[in-house]
Amino acid sequence: MDGLHLTADLHGCRCDAHWLTDAPRLLAWCRAAVQEAGLQPVAELAHAFPASASGAGGVTATVLLAESHLCLHTWPELGAVTADVYVCNFGADHSARARALMDAVLHHFRPAAVDERDLRRGRAPRALP
Repeated sequence: MDGLHLTADLHGCRCDAHWLTDAPRLLAWCRAAVQEAGLQPVAELAHAFPASASGAGGVTATVLLAESHLCLHTWPELGAVTADVYVCNFGADHSARARALMDAVLHHFRPAAVDERDLRRGRAPRALP
């Protein structure tokens, strides 16, 4: 179960606005970024949300990986994105590839500020009474 789970909340994204609203285009970029990072895509899905009183609808885009997943959620009205990259390290350590993928996400959306977290998954569990 050993793995690495990276998350990032991107604020003040300075990318072109269509990256926050165009589901097919964002999904194609995700697929390319996954492959560039050396990870193996196995399925993908994107969903565009309808516009609301606060503006254009955002997008959820996810690429399932043989190693686990990439998931992006956009909030165009806030110029924000949340990113989630998780890799299992079964058979090989994919941590560097996960970090490369997250770096690609940060570079692509060009946030003014970011809150990043990383979590090691699959450590020995704590026994409960």
